[in-house]
Amino acid sequence: MLHEYRDVITHMKQNEAANAHFLRIFDKHNALDDQITKAENGEVPMTDLEIEKLKKEKLLLKDEAYGILIKYKKEHNL
Repeated sequence: MLHEYRDVITHMKQNEAANAHFLRIFDKHNALDDQITKAENGEVPMTDLEIEKLKKEKLLLKDEAYGILIKYKKEHNL
């Protein structure tokens, strides 16, 4: 997720306590990505509607994470 901000994410991970909310979002996004991949590969039974719901949730998390990243980047001149 947001690979172009890998350096900012690494910086944020170094101060986990201050960025706990972002890290929870980041982890949840990655967990959803894994679930979706397994469902699409047929490893986990799931309907198309269920997969679509997970994708929408994942996208909302990505949007929120992006907002936090941009704000953090500005505040820390990265």
